[in-house]
Amino acid sequence: MADKLTDTERAAELAPLLATGWAHEPERDALTKTFQFKNFTAAFGWMTQIAIIAEKIDHHPEWSNVYRTVEVLLTTHDAGGLTALDVKLAQAMDAAA
Repeated sequence: MADKLTDTERAAELAPLLATGWAHEPERDALTKTFQFKNFTAAFGWMTQIAIIAEKIDHHPEWSNVYRTVEVLLTTHDAGGLTALDVKLAQAMDAAA
């Protein structure tokens, strides 16, 4: 099981993500972001890329897709909040987008 981020890790790891459009949802200790793509095919293709990465790191997002929009929420349920896995997946999502 992954450990929750420490205060020091949060300061270092979350700041760059927040600067790229991620938001912290304190009630669930989660990261959220809305991704917009050119069309449904582009959105679904991106989701497929991320699904492969998520499976490899054994960490899966909460997400929904409507046409060209993908809403994402990342948190580590077993840890009760944000872990390095959430940061890694958020970074991969940004890189793939």
